[in-house]
Amino acid sequence: MARSKTDVRILFCTRIVRLFAYGFLSVTLVLYLAELGIAARVVGLLLTLALLGDILISLALTTSADRLGRRRVLVVGALLLVLAGTVFAITGNVFLLAAAAIVGVVSPSGNEIGPFLSIEQAALSETTADRKRTRVLAWYHLAGSLATASGALLGGGFVQALQRAGFSELASYRFALLVYAAAGIALALLFLCLSPEVEASRPTFTISKRRFGLHRSRNTVTKLSGLFALDAFAGGFVIQTLVAYWFYRRFGAEPMILGAIFFGSNALGGFSGLVAERLAARIGLVNTLVFTHIPSNVLLMIVPFMPNLASAIAVLLLRSSISQMDVPTRQSYTMAVVTPDERSAAAGVTTTARSIGALISPVLSGQLFGSPLLMSTPFCLAGGLKIIYDLWLYRSFRKLRSPEEAVTR
Repeated sequence: MARSKTDVRILFCTRIVRLFAYGFLSVTLVLYLAELGIAARVVGLLLTLALLGDILISLALTTSADRLGRRRVLVVGALLLVLAGTVFAITGNVFLLAAAAIVGVVSPSGNEIGPFLSIEQAALSETTADRKRTRVLAWYHLAGSLATASGALLGGGFVQALQRAGFSELASYRFALLVYAAAGIALALLFLCLSPEVEASRPTFTISKRRFGLHRSRNTVTKLSGLFALDAFAGGFVIQTLVAYWFYRRFGAEPMILGAIFFGSNALGGFSGLVAERLAARIGLVNTLVFTHIPSNVLLMIVPFMPNLASAIAVLLLRSSISQMDVPTRQSYTMAVVTPDERSAAAGVTTTARSIGALISPVLSGQLFGSPLLMSTPFCLAGGLKIIYDLWLYRSFRKLRSPEEAVTR
């Protein structure tokens, strides 16, 4: 038990280090590429390649982690992060940057990417009692949210301090990339400290019967993946950068106000996970996921109809206070309804489905936000599609309970 607690602490540390690094780089990555003289359309291509490469690499690693060893795969992921940060820092060659973006691990937006989240969820579930799983994942989610916000805040301050000290903009951005690579080294060392307890249980099916690392739970994971892809597709209509643009176009909100809005939004979302854990203990994971998500999506649809900036901010923050309650419950439920030796694969497949679902909608949303007559449409599309997802999920999984719920009911 003592060793399990140590593993949990290490996994929290890796989450914090990684999300801090992602947030740290998100502030300067595009500025760095632009400073290199790379055209905006090529920058967009590089970021798209980074996302596509992440999907492919993450799927390959997460679906084999339970078989090859979770610690080993996590170390490989950390080294790919080091590779990406180092190559981006030392070269401006577009082809080398494209190769590093595809093969390496680099976060264009500050959000979680790579194989880490899926495998860490599985490892945490392996070392945590069923009744504590949702609570641990809620704190894990909060730690990541605060780390991302802190990294973004300090990342901008870091490069600005270097520039004031006499470094050129290009040099300051390269230092930021080296900090990112150093975080990858720290991750690898932390992963090496994990014990064998984080590994998957002995496989219950032969390798020949597995598909994408799944066997007995394949149908369940397939259904969840389709639903999660729909949710992510809907969420792609209202990604943070596009919502910030809407506030700017609709109310003329200044960058400082936008920063304060989304810092508060992210913080409220992170803390809401702690409330979700308590609620799930009373009414169940699926009920908590659905019954908190529906009102948050109604609030999302109301935002564009607010008459002034203050009221729009108030509704958005109210929505943020419950919008992320589905994250730890969704993660916990996925880990609960699959067999232990499928957990990394299940998390990897569902995460990949979400990533694919979110690829297309931002392009469509950008077109809608650019039209004065259609600026409210993305909010309504996102909220409406998410409510369809909620109702569909409830209809499909309300009778499939997690082990701890089945024992207590």
